[in-house]
Amino acid sequence: MPKPPVRYGFVGAGAIAQRRHLPECAANPASVVAAIADPVKGRAAEQAQRFGGAAWRNWQTMLDEADLDAVVVATPNALHAPQTLAALRRGLHVLVEKPMATTRDQAKQMIAAAKKAQRYLMVGMNQRLMPAHVKAREVLQRGTLGRVLAFETSFKHGGPDGWSVDGAASWFFKKKLAVLGVNGDLGIHKADLMRYLLGEEFTHVGGQVTTRDKKRPDGRPIPVDDNAWLTLKTESGVVGSINISWTHYGRHEANGTTLFGEHGVMRIGEDPRFGVVIDLKNGDQECHAVGAMASNTHQVASGVIDGFTDNIQRRRPPSINGIEGYRALNVILTAVEAAKEGKTKRIPR
Repeated sequence: MPKPPVRYGFVGAGAIAQRRHLPECAANPASVVAAIADPVKGRAAEQAQRFGGAAWRNWQTMLDEADLDAVVVATPNALHAPQTLAALRRGLHVLVEKPMATTRDQAKQMIAAAKKAQRYLMVGMNQRLMPAHVKAREVLQRGTLGRVLAFETSFKHGGPDGWSVDGAASWFFKKKLAVLGVNGDLGIHKADLMRYLLGEEFTHVGGQVTTRDKKRPDGRPIPVDDNAWLTLKTESGVVGSINISWTHYGRHEANGTTLFGEHGVMRIGEDPRFGVVIDLKNGDQECHAVGAMASNTHQVASGVIDGFTDNIQRRRPPSINGIEGYRALNVILTAVEAAKEGKTKRIPR
């Protein structure tokens, strides 16, 4: 007997909901858009016309009155924790956008609340679900590169002012709502991805975090970072860098990773034809055509809603859970602290 579809309520109907979560939910026969809440007048109603469900201005009222199984929290960073906690306390599964929270304590509270409610908590860190990254992990696990010695990874685009539904007036540029700038937007993706690829935790992080060019509508510099260069070391001694930017004003985004192993080099997301290319020091080469990397200008299915829906229906905990979200957040928070102090810091457990 087929299982009933998972009924989702959406807290927030901005760009990430409109371009990823809502269409992916509506496209999956095992899930349904049941309700959408957004404080901006008319925004929820407009999306409800496109994807179905009832429209709400107040997310708390939606949680109280709508018939839901799960909630997608797609709101400004500072709201992720309180909205997730509220949903969990009402007995709902939660898919929350990254970063899952803006403090370590908030993240721990969310993990504890999910455990107490016996509900699933998933963090929308989609980089590890991209086909090129899944293939890269397979290559690493079969030992083709041998030990990984070092890495370089970057994620750069023109900034949320070119992507957000509110442009330069976006919450991304407001300190109280965003808390973290490019580190919370792009850096956390790469911190999580490298943990996933390497299969181990980072122990130390340092680097430079700065605001170089982005401005608010009145011309003043934004109060959060728009560029960062982080240096990291893992438990086994792998060293590497994360280079992230909101001021990449070229035609295309940069989202690539290079891994240097004892047997050769693996490049991910750099070749337009092959998502993964391995050049071995014995002269052999492997090229894997695994599909396009998602970008702001070229959206492809992320697998996030599909995966979470499957988790709920099969009663199988998500792999990108609250603990994974916390560990990536911990790296980024420590990186920001290290940059302020001008030194490399050990990442607390």
